[in-house]
Amino acid sequence: MIACLPMYDWPQVRAETDRLWGLIRDALAAQAIPAPASLTRDRNPWEMWQSPELVLGQTCGMPYRTRLHGRVHLVGTPDYALAGTAAGFYFSQLVVRADTGGQLEDFLDGKLAVNGFDSQSGWAAPQNLAASLGRSFGHVVTTGTHHDSARAVAEANADIAAIDAVTWRLIQAHMPDLARRLRVLHATPSTPGLPLIAATKFDPAAVARAVCDAICALAPADARALGLKGLAAIPMAAYLAIPTPPPPPEAAPGR
Repeated sequence: MIACLPMYDWPQVRAETDRLWGLIRDALAAQAIPAPASLTRDRNPWEMWQSPELVLGQTCGMPYRTRLHGRVHLVGTPDYALAGTAAGFYFSQLVVRADTGGQLEDFLDGKLAVNGFDSQSGWAAPQNLAASLGRSFGHVVTTGTHHDSARAVAEANADIAAIDAVTWRLIQAHMPDLARRLRVLHATPSTPGLPLIAATKFDPAAVARAVCDAICALAPADARALGLKGLAAIPMAAYLAIPTPPPPPEAAPGR
């Protein structure tokens, strides 16, 4: 069996993430669902997401709608209690250097730092926002992670980056020096958050019950550190309705 929660599995909250998994594992065991003793962290996320042994994993909305839907079960969407959004939804914070002025329109011709072209929050959200204004981000630099995108902006290697709101909260909590070098310029419209999935051999309703029980059993300090409030039931159609912008011509095709 495999379980992975890679999307917000920062070293600074690893102990809390492990305790969350321990509660989920015990809740799964109570329903006679086999689960690994610990999370897997040393394998490629795509390999784990597509494994027939995946009892629980967290992915991003864009990989889910472009490659995974119909091949895995949608278990539910963690609710990170973000202000101004429905349960389980999230958005991206468009950040620029703190010492720069201007509005969103002033940065659309600048260089966008992108964690990856298969990222809803880092790539699709800002491009879809720009498209709603009849524009696009035409100049990009890839970084690999959201905090590397934030750092690229802070160090003037990019002009703007879209950081998902949960990650931005983690940056503010655990990288305050980096956060102070940036300012939030704009927020993207909210979209369904990062879904939990399972291989088709598992009962998604039973797995969802285990996750709900585990979140309810979390110590208050762990829930605050992870930002977790509950589990939302967002239909697959809500994920599939989001436009998927192509990568720029000079970029390799997204996975």
